[in-house]
Amino acid sequence: MSGIARSVLVTGAAQGIGRGIALQLAKDGFNVTVADLARQESKAAVVVKEIEKLGVKSHFVPTDTSKKSQIVNAVEETYSKFGSFNAIVNNAGICQIKPLLEATKEEADIIYDININGVMYGIQAAANKFLELKQPGKIINACSIVAHKAFPILGLYSASKFAVRGLTQVAAQELAPKKITVNSYCPGIVLTPMWDLIDEKLAEVNNVPKGEPIKKYLDTIALGRGETPDDVAGLVSFLASEKSDYMTGQNLLVDGGMFLI
Repeated sequence: MSGIARSVLVTGAAQGIGRGIALQLAKDGFNVTVADLARQESKAAVVVKEIEKLGVKSHFVPTDTSKKSQIVNAVEETYSKFGSFNAIVNNAGICQIKPLLEATKEEADIIYDININGVMYGIQAAANKFLELKQPGKIINACSIVAHKAFPILGLYSASKFAVRGLTQVAAQELAPKKITVNSYCPGIVLTPMWDLIDEKLAEVNNVPKGEPIKKYLDTIALGRGETPDDVAGLVSFLASEKSDYMTGQNLLVDGGMFLI
């Protein structure tokens, strides 16, 4: 592997936090597989071009993370395309805004298939490839502040992120003897379309003007501003680097000081 550039697979990388992470890792020198749903191909193509302008290689692999075979394929495509595979960022996820008493099994199945099973499949696919290659590796999962303190009206989403926190801790313990580290990043109020939707739905549920719910949360941030994808990407950059080699099983808050634990 000497002389071969490091490579990373980032799921949900066509937009938002995933795009920010993919671009940061490209700046760090990683070749990047941009994985996202097939319908996101046009957005993903823009991200691939942005990455290539940074002087590294990139390509798009259509991936539904709720399907294990597709994540396994994305891992194999990464190795086949770049000749290396060093890290995975299990970033893809969805949110659901609804009072818990109104949530249905069908809604739970959808969010758990992506937010929980998708992370589990990513852990499995990456770890198995690292073991096959007989090398260390980095597994980095998308968690959330709601995995440390659940938010009302975000019951299924909160539960899914508590599960990611548990998967991260278990995988870290099981894979440590193989020099594979597993950590997660826990963003706060990231000003992306997802939080625009959360704000809109929370306003409807609580019968308040749009913008009021997100302002309520923003007012609790010690650093006094909402979060950007770049804020999250900085932490992921650290977790993907050798600087975090002695860290595993951690679910790290990057929330501007909303929660102090």
